[in-house]
This record gives sequence, C-alpha cells and structure tokens, in this order.
Amino acid sequence: QVQLVESGGGLVQPGGSLRLSCAASTNIFRINIMAWYRQAPGKERELVATISSGHSERYADSVRGRFAISRDNAKNMIYLKMNNLKPEDTAVYYCHAGAPEGAYWGQGTQVTVSS
Repeated sequence: QVQLVESGGGLVQPGGSLRLSCAASTNIFRINIMAWYRQAPGKERELVATISSGHSERYADSVRGRFAISRDNAKNMIYLKMNNLKPEDTAVYYCHAGAPEGAYWGQGTQVTVSS
C-alpha cells in the first residue's frame, strides 16, 4: 500500500505561482511514472503532467510552458511548479503513482485562482 499526501495548494491571484508537493510513503525509485491530475467542478479528472523514472516529462497542452513537474527519488517527493496561473487552472490537484502492483492516488489539494 502506497500513501500519497499532497500539499501546497491555496488561493492565488491570476498570474501568480504555486508549488505543489506530493510525499510518498514508498521508495518512488521503483515507480516509473508519477503524475499530477486535476479535477475542476463539474468536469472530469484530467492529466496535467507526468514524469518518468528517467525524468522524462510530459504536459497537457493547457499547461505546457507554465507548469513544471519534478521528482526527488531520494526524498520520495514529486513537485508541480505552477507559474502564470489562470482562473481556469482552478481545481483539486491529485498526485498519482503508477506502481508495479497498482495505481495510487492522493487525497488532493485545492488550487483556486481568483482576484
């Protein structure tokens, strides 16, 4: 069983920045793909960014160039740095781990972009 705990969400003005963190209860070195998803009210959960064990990154078109995903295997942490935030980025952000034994989700952290 893997536990994922997100933190770093909050209220930010348009154009602002936030850094989300996800702490894993397992050695993430063994997990190839770690990811961030988000779900806005009334919408389906969508993939935001992924990072492989080799640090290869992929992004949704809507966030490419503004968001950056990273991982620190030594600390069992992944991060999502979000710059130039827009109101449409408002959502609950979830950490996801695609472990060999199955997929795991965190409980989510709320990000609200509003003036």
